Amino acid sequence: MPSMRATPLRAAAPVRAGALRASYRALPPRVRRELLIYGVALLFGLLGVPFLIWFTGNRVLGPYTHAQNPHAGPFALLADFLVGLMHGSAVFWAVAVGPAALLLLARLLIRLIRAIPSARRPEPPPAAARPTSASTARPRQRT
Repeated sequence: MPSMRATPLRAAAPVRAGALRASYRALPPRVRRELLIYGVALLFGLLGVPFLIWFTGNRVLGPYTHAQNPHAGPFALLADFLVGLMHGSAVFWAVAVGPAALLLLARLLIRLIRAIPSARRPEPPPAAARPTSASTARPRQRT
């Protein structure tokens, strides 16, 4: 019968910063740019949005209370926000991923608008079917 004793988990091999940097530099420039843009958006969602929520709520609703502290500051809200993320709450994750999702939706909307042909500008006819100025000119009337 196998032993019921718990076996220690093996630690994953540490990723070297140099190897990670080399694999990042091997990516095409467009992919690197997209990773940077969405990384900044995610970082803003994790750190910037909770401070904006605190600032707005503090001005509109009054001070943020944390347990027995009636005047908790923005860092108390940030700590509660990070605890909510660690617990896996969908609401907290929606706030954290919100800026990246809005960026993605805005880019999708712009791409869709550019893909729709414009109804105001009809496409010009091919060059062979265009009438020339000599064939469309009316003869002058003598007076």
